[in-house]
Amino acid sequence: MLKKFITALAITIGLSSVFATTGDKAEAAYYHTKAISVAKANLGVPYKWGGITPRGFDCSGLIKYSFGQAGKVLPRTAADMYYTKGYRVSSIQAGDLLFYAPNKGSKPTHVAMYIGAGKMIMASSSKGVMITYTNNSYWNPKFIGAKRI
Repeated sequence: MLKKFITALAITIGLSSVFATTGDKAEAAYYHTKAISVAKANLGVPYKWGGITPRGFDCSGLIKYSFGQAGKVLPRTAADMYYTKGYRVSSIQAGDLLFYAPNKGSKPTHVAMYIGAGKMIMASSSKGVMITYTNNSYWNPKFIGAKRI
């Protein structure tokens, strides 16, 4: 009798952790999709240093705003996002954050969001909110890592 109870308990615990993991992945997929959608809805919004609204965004402002609309609170700066949120990934997926720095040894000064197909969305000081390729000649050499929130 005790063996049956322990076995049933173990199965229940195991199944609940499987469902919790599945639920976590579904939730992550939702807010990544939502954050991408929000960012895309702001294409063309002008660059504004310190901007965190659709009246004007800087790079981290766009990411903070987009994830905030999806229900995830992020810090204000690219460096704070990089050092305090998410986990590093080597194989990027849509919704992952891409971080850039002037050189490999310095802290991140720019953040973008990967949207798939080798493209990212970001707030550019010259073009506002835009989509560009991750392998473009300006940003690719400055890439220091990706994180999944």
